[in-house]
Amino acid sequence: MIYNIVGKVTERGEDFFILEILGIGLKIFSNTRTLNNLPASANKVKVFTFLYIREDSFELYGFLKEEELRLFEMLNSVAGIGPKTALSILDIDSIENIMAAIIEKRSELLTRGSGIGRKTAERIILELHNKIKLPKASSLTKVMDLNNEIEEILISLGYRRAEIRQALTNLNNEKSQKLEERLREVLKILSHHA
Repeated sequence: MIYNIVGKVTERGEDFFILEILGIGLKIFSNTRTLNNLPASANKVKVFTFLYIREDSFELYGFLKEEELRLFEMLNSVAGIGPKTALSILDIDSIENIMAAIIEKRSELLTRGSGIGRKTAERIILELHNKIKLPKASSLTKVMDLNNEIEEILISLGYRRAEIRQALTNLNNEKSQKLEERLREVLKILSHHA
């Protein structure tokens, strides 16, 4: 219905942002990753959107990348997965890595999302496994395994999950494939933000 909107971000909340176009402010719900990557309010931004209609409300969901919107729509097509759960899944990792986890049937990687149990993860895999194509899925899931390990190590050292995940997104996945190397790189990134 509404595929994309171009406007200025005038406000941000915990799970939404306000996009102003022609003097009208639209409340657009999104995941943490998208909210963190929104440009400053002076800049115009293109947002790919999904209009969710229920009996009692209309909700607009938006993303900076078309691939995020596509995966969000696929996740919403799975029985028992609503927009809020789909947003939680999108915050697990990069779009490519989430797709790789589905292709490689790695339910334990999907259960990292808030409110995602094993049965829900298996349902997502069952329904979406054949709809997603990604040639390098196997190598991406190996990186996800390393990232999970690093996340648990750093949480035990007192780092916050959100800052760890943000640091992990800044890593070059091709460059550092060993646990020690990735851990060192993440600690470098975290020390610069401290």
